[in-house]
Amino acid sequence: MPTPQLIAFDADDTLWPNQPHFDQAEADLSELLSHYADAETLSAAFNQTHRQNMHLFGYGAKSFMLCMIETVIQLTDGRVTGTEIQQILDCGKRLLSFTIEPLPHVEAVLSELKDRGVPLMLLTKGDLFDQESKLARSGLGDYFEYVEIVSEKNEAAYRRILARYQVPPEAFVMIGNSLKSDILPVAKLGAQAIHVPFYTTWIYEQVPEEELAGVSFHQVASLNEVLRYL
Repeated sequence: MPTPQLIAFDADDTLWPNQPHFDQAEADLSELLSHYADAETLSAAFNQTHRQNMHLFGYGAKSFMLCMIETVIQLTDGRVTGTEIQQILDCGKRLLSFTIEPLPHVEAVLSELKDRGVPLMLLTKGDLFDQESKLARSGLGDYFEYVEIVSEKNEAAYRRILARYQVPPEAFVMIGNSLKSDILPVAKLGAQAIHVPFYTTWIYEQVPEEELAGVSFHQVASLNEVLRYL
């Protein structure tokens, strides 16, 4: 791999666990609301509502709360109680404040790369306040020279970032767990992408195998393995 001018890291489920908290929140709410619908029905309805609202609410805990409230109102024809809505809000608030614990090897890898003198960027998508809060709670902020929080991670977003920092695609490296957001758009631009799989992936970040055909990227089993590519 050519010597990079800029190395960017995804945040959620790359540097710290995120999706497991949302999976647990949905399971908790399914149990709470089980007298209205079974878990499968609630999950299917919630995913449909989330998909319909994503262009309005974006990503993150606030979107989760609003979509879950709308889902339950629709499933119950408005019979859901104020107490139950408050419980959904409380669940969402916990998603905005859970303790951030870096995943294995994260600090060692960031420290090694920082010592090498290559600028590091945190590049994540989602709610600005929520993502800034996660970074602050993680204690990892000092490793990054740049932080970019975007509403979507697609080819257009990456082009804007590369232009802003005056980095050619071949000198840019993106490291993350999402094939959809961190790997495919970067590889299609001719930049370097390193996939670090996480054990669970949000349904909207999953990519059919056929979309990966002919796409060039590296895949590692653990974050510490990225050092051999850089």
